[in-house]
Amino acid sequence: MNLAEMLKYNREFVERGEYEKYRTDKYPAKKTAVLACMDTRLTELLPAALGVKNGDIKLIKNAGAIVTHPYGSVIHSLIIAVYELGVEEIWVIGHDDCGMQNVDTDEIIERMHEHGITDVDIARSDGATGGIREWLRGFRDVEEAVTETAEIIRSHPLIPEDVTVSAMIMNPETGEVRMAGKKA
Repeated sequence: MNLAEMLKYNREFVERGEYEKYRTDKYPAKKTAVLACMDTRLTELLPAALGVKNGDIKLIKNAGAIVTHPYGSVIHSLIIAVYELGVEEIWVIGHDDCGMQNVDTDEIIERMHEHGITDVDIARSDGATGGIREWLRGFRDVEEAVTETAEIIRSHPLIPEDVTVSAMIMNPETGEVRMAGKKA
């Protein structure tokens, strides 16, 4: 699907009033925020497997369901979810066969070069992120990654102690969820 096709579909969607079945407000009914991977296999599977519908949760997605910076966009979103939207529980959900496993940062940087990104631009990124290799890092073990991310959130000085943080792993084929590490 290209942009023109999406915009055409969207106009027809609105004209047919199909948005009506998705109406809700901005407050998550289940008072839960979920940090999940952006993997395409989870787009519909994750909500279906968790039994959540539109309006139930705040869903934050990124590559690997990980926190790459203690004051980056994930923590920013969680702080807003907790203090503005009433979230009381946070679930970090990674998945088996994640593309972030065994990511080779040097290969990504080489692909950047192939697309015209210069070493000057990459060096500029180093200053903003504390090091591009750390910022673009993947992980070897999904259980370790989600457990570490949950602990970063749980121990963050701006996340209150009464917010429960749990780490889970989903099977991207079946939707089965299993707990990872220790549950708070």
